[in-house]
Amino acid sequence: MLNHIAQRVAMSVPVLFGVLLFGFLLLQLVPADPAAIVAGPTASPELVEQIRKDLGLDRPVIVQFGIYLARVLQGDLGVSLISNTSVVAELGEAIGPTAELMFACLVWAVPLGIALGTIAAVYRGRLLDRIVIAISVAGVSTPVFFIGLILMQYIGYHWGLLPFIGRGGPLWSLEGLAAIALPALTLGLVFVGPIARMTRTAALEVLSADHVRTARAKGLSERAVVLRHVLRNALIPVVTLIGLQAGYLLGGAVVTETIYSWPGVGRLAVGAILASDFPLAQGAILILALAFLVINLIVDMLYAVLDPRVEKHG
Repeated sequence: MLNHIAQRVAMSVPVLFGVLLFGFLLLQLVPADPAAIVAGPTASPELVEQIRKDLGLDRPVIVQFGIYLARVLQGDLGVSLISNTSVVAELGEAIGPTAELMFACLVWAVPLGIALGTIAAVYRGRLLDRIVIAISVAGVSTPVFFIGLILMQYIGYHWGLLPFIGRGGPLWSLEGLAAIALPALTLGLVFVGPIARMTRTAALEVLSADHVRTARAKGLSERAVVLRHVLRNALIPVVTLIGLQAGYLLGGAVVTETIYSWPGVGRLAVGAILASDFPLAQGAILILALAFLVINLIVDMLYAVLDPRVEKHG
């Protein structure tokens, strides 16, 4: 297992370097001048030019990237151009709320998607199967911002059942649970459909396998056959799908955090890009990329646990 993890971590290094390079070059294309932002609208051209030199923006792009890469390796992501505070400190305050939102989304969406997919496979061709397929298609086809606005409009504003602006407190408090309910529901609803569809497809393949027929011939109940012999094998492609969907989930978290004013990394990234706060935007992009790599590493570990052949063959 350790060798398997080490291989995956080694493979993540060039990916992370590519993210750093791409994020750095992408922000170079933004027409805004960081020196002018720091100096303010009434600053003289001489002062702007001096700040540009102090920030190293007068050097070639390749030199600027080398300096940026060296600082990142030392854990220094720079200082925000707007708030003049450390980027690491601002990201540190935003990571917790984003992690809470992702956890609150996955903790109900993944079990529900697996349960719906299993029910659809067991009752293939019947009414329950058609209902699950309809829910899955609706979930996949509906944009996350549309779901968020509908839930906010009715559950939050008209009916006043749940708060829909900001974070009420830690996840383990009643105020925190109430505040995270709508964002987690919004993000999870677009995640249930793909999991249910993949679980249904995988479970249908396993239900017709020889070892399942053998288990039935031994007299096991249908529930025991499904839980012991179908789900374990059907979960392998589902776990892979969850890893592949991680990027989409992070993108959905950016939209969800913006809609609900959730103080996470996604909302911080959007605000930094709109304000041309380059150090903060680069730091947020780096954190989101790291989160994607960590999620995929966890998925690889789960994949190796579910199917030992993966660890054996690398």
